Amino acid sequence: MKTYSLEELTDNYIGKKGTKKRDEFDNELRLDLLGYEIKKARKKRKLTQEQLGELVGVKKAQISKIENSATDARFSTILKVFKVLGAKVKFDVELNDHKLAY
Repeated sequence: MKTYSLEELTDNYIGKKGTKKRDEFDNELRLDLLGYEIKKARKKRKLTQEQLGELVGVKKAQISKIENSATDARFSTILKVFKVLGAKVKFDVELNDHKLAY
């Protein structure tokens, strides 16, 4: 019986890296993981979605949507959530083959 790696299965069923379908899949996966980590951090701090929303300045429903990747949240809202949860944020931007680090 032949075994396949996750990468091989993803290439076969979703598409190879660099294709539109694969890029969309990878983006959704990252958003799902981000939402999961936000939820985990919120629970670790013993905050309800409503309490986190109040600290961030949004409604409970917005926190729920972020945690469940149900919507594209504003970048500023995500940054506020990270700040309230005490997260250290680092990201890299590459534009026209030029890396910008923040």
